Amino acid sequence: FILFSVAFITFFERKILGYIQDRKSVNLVGIIGMFQPFSDGIKLLFKESSMLNKFNFMLFMLAPLLNFFIIVMLYMLLPYYSLMDWFNLGLLYFLSLLSLNVLSVIMIGWSSNSGYSFLSSIRMVAQMISYEISLMLLLLSLMISGESFSMMMFMKVQKFVWLMSCYLLVSGLVFIIFLAESNRVPFDFIEGESELVSGFNIEYGSGFFTFIFVAEYLSILMMCYLFILFFFSGNLLCMNFYFKLMLIIYLYMMIR
Repeated sequence: FILFSVAFITFFERKILGYIQDRKSVNLVGIIGMFQPFSDGIKLLFKESSMLNKFNFMLFMLAPLLNFFIIVMLYMLLPYYSLMDWFNLGLLYFLSLLSLNVLSVIMIGWSSNSGYSFLSSIRMVAQMISYEISLMLLLLSLMISGESFSMMMFMKVQKFVWLMSCYLLVSGLVFIIFLAESNRVPFDFIEGESELVSGFNIEYGSGFFTFIFVAEYLSILMMCYLFILFFFSGNLLCMNFYFKLMLIIYLYMMIR
């Protein structure tokens, strides 16, 4: 399900950027180009993956898988059923995995044995660590309101009123930090084309680049979901949740 969501987000983003630039964007594969992400994914998987000289083979192969695995593990936080109420440390789990993701980025940059890659990963780590401290302090204020680290707590507290109305400034700051954590504009220093070519993933191709790419968009989707959960009562069993999710994703794309 989450992999299909990535395909939809990439399609949605390309369509939005296309219409902003007064063009139709992708429209060849399937109806209005809906199957274009699957076509691009298959093409990318079958591309040749080049082997480098003087690089750490094991770390080079394992780092993208670790990056993807950490992001997928975040999706355990989704409170689909009331049975998830037993997981009372969801907020700490989220912050721990977010910090652990720094390790995979350093592994990708260092194992590639490329100056561009390593410099980009150092930038990314510095940015992620800096914003994580602010995020922890902001989420601490929300945790005090609910008196729990559980993700289900946010749904229960917002049964009658959204936390957005009480924490307007905090919600704006959290949204900005989520943009930085997912490396979106204007925090995309790691992909400065004039300085670092394409960033820390410059030496990757084929399936390994696919893992990094999918992990990045899964991270965006997770940040959008958590923002709704924290401030707009994100109940996955209600249809209005998906409407709110679409609006936040649209805002992400428009900021770019």
